[in-house]
Amino acid sequence: MKTTLLLVLLLLSSVFAEDSNSKISEKRQAKLIQKGERVSNKLCDEKKLSKIKTKTFDEISKEIDKVKPCIALNKRNKKALIYFLLSKDKDINSSIQKEESIVLPKDSKCPVCGMIINKYPKWVALIEVEGKKHYFDGVKDMMKFYIFDADFPYDRSKIEEIKVTDFYTLKGIDAKEAFYVLGSNIYGPMGNELVPFETKKEAQNFMKDHKAEKIIKFQDITPKIVMALDGIEYNE
Repeated sequence: MKTTLLLVLLLLSSVFAEDSNSKISEKRQAKLIQKGERVSNKLCDEKKLSKIKTKTFDEISKEIDKVKPCIALNKRNKKALIYFLLSKDKDINSSIQKEESIVLPKDSKCPVCGMIINKYPKWVALIEVEGKKHYFDGVKDMMKFYIFDADFPYDRSKIEEIKVTDFYTLKGIDAKEAFYVLGSNIYGPMGNELVPFETKKEAQNFMKDHKAEKIIKFQDITPKIVMALDGIEYNE
């Protein structure tokens, strides 16, 4: 998490230069980005925000005043929102993804549902078995592939790697060490999802912001939980 945020902040250093308050610590900038996402989710109109295409602090500030995408936006919330919008820059995200994200081959298909998943890099998960990489459009389908051996027969002892994508940072992280948020109002490509995070703190922040039910670990994900995400009652 710290490494990814550092990459973001280094890449944003030039665009933040126009902000008179840009000489703040990297830790403070990281917190502003996270706060800005919460402001975006709670106070702003996504369609209006999408109209803001500029790439410098001052330009975005002027566009916010012009477009008025948010309600009750005080000075502090506005600044946090600007940092968040800058962190979403496609060129910046592309650089981060090359460093730490799960590399997804062109036209990759989920072996569980058959969906082409290249349009959904934020949700990509991976299981590597004896050198063969299987990509998924979310944790839910990855866990079906992992749990249900009758439907997906392969030697589980031959699994070499299991990774999921951190929802905030887009970093590929160890699935068995991740924290998963269950029952939020955020949906993946296949509907209800287990949303993964590298740290418990980020999972807690997401849980609070998105009215989720609880946080669980990899070993707590049962067939019943997985099938319930699809509205199916599973009897073991």
